[in-house]
Amino acid sequence: MAKRFNIVLSRTDGGLEVYRMKEWLRRNPDHIPEGLDATQSTSYQLRDGLRRLGWIVEEHPNEIRLLKPDGESSVRDILGGNEETEDGDESGQTEAAFALEYQLRDFLSQNLHSIQVCGAHLKLFVDPTGRDGVEFQTPVGAIDILAVDDSGAFFVFELKRARSPDHAIGQLARYMGWLKQTLARETGVHGVIVAKEIGPKLRYAASVIPNVDLLEYQIEFTLREAGELPDGL
Repeated sequence: MAKRFNIVLSRTDGGLEVYRMKEWLRRNPDHIPEGLDATQSTSYQLRDGLRRLGWIVEEHPNEIRLLKPDGESSVRDILGGNEETEDGDESGQTEAAFALEYQLRDFLSQNLHSIQVCGAHLKLFVDPTGRDGVEFQTPVGAIDILAVDDSGAFFVFELKRARSPDHAIGQLARYMGWLKQTLARETGVHGVIVAKEIGPKLRYAASVIPNVDLLEYQIEFTLREAGELPDGL
C-alpha cells in the first residue's frame, strides 16, 4: 500500500490540521523547497527537501508525517510522541532501511535507460498530461514505478524496503489488472517486485502468476585511494 504524505499543523485552540502534502504545498508555494515543484516532483523528493529546511519527518506504517519546525513540540504533545514503527514486512529492520528504499526508488527511476530489466530496455512512462511514472497515481493505488519498453509494453514496479512479504503480489496484481483494463489494452503488462531479499512465500505466490519477475537488489560500497595531484597544478 502506498504511504500517505501528510502535513500536520497545530492550531491555536490545541487541535491539529492535517493536509495532503502536495496539495498543501500548492496552496502555500512559499514553503516549496528550492528547485522542486509541488506537482512534478515526487513526494519523496519533496519530503527530502522539506527535511533539509528543518521540517521534522516521522515514518509510520501507512503514513509519513511532516511537522513544521516551529510547531513540532505542540504537535508531538497532541500526538503523544513519535510512534515510529516498522512498515509491516518480515525483516525487523529499522529506519535506515526506509532511506534505502527511497534511494532505490530514485535510482531505478533515474537510471532505467541504463538498466536492463528482465531482458528489456525500459524508460519511464509519461502520460499525455506530462505526468511521469514515479508514484503513478491510479484509482487502485499508487504504482511505485511505471515504465514501458521499446514495444510499448508496461512494466509495473513494486518496491519493498527489505524482505518482501507475499502480500506484495496482491498489490502488484491489482495494478497490473487496472493497467490491462485501461492504459494497456492491446499491449503487454509485466510486474516486477524488487526487494533486498525475496522470501519463499513470495516465490511460491509469484510462481503461478504470469508475467511477474522477482528481483533482489545488492548495494556495494567501496573506498579507493584518491591518488596524487596531477602535474601542472
